[in-house]
Amino acid sequence: MIYLNEKEMAAMPATDMNSLNARHLDFNNGLRKSGNWIEAEALEPAGTAACVRVRKGKVSVTDGPFAEAKEHIGGFYLIEAPDLTEAARIASKIPSAALGTVEVRPTRKLIVDGIARDA
Repeated sequence: MIYLNEKEMAAMPATDMNSLNARHLDFNNGLRKSGNWIEAEALEPAGTAACVRVRKGKVSVTDGPFAEAKEHIGGFYLIEAPDLTEAARIASKIPSAALGTVEVRPTRKLIVDGIARDA
């Protein structure tokens, strides 16, 4: 997950944003070629989010991000890597890593009736 300061991103000149986006697309192509690619997406600003909660069967939907924070998730990569060390190495090459923080987290299997399953 790529955490970025939305105010800084919004203030970025269009030429710089264009360059950053082009570097991400090149990075994506490299991940595809290496076999590490699964998925990646840029996300709209946190203010466009809707938070859905279900409590005692009642659904509520509120506008905006879940938490007040300086940095918000600006996008994500889902990659294939043999271990956390390799995943962190790959994450260090994400173009936005120089602008924010990249959180690396393994996926986990869901256990149903004692059997591990993919989501």
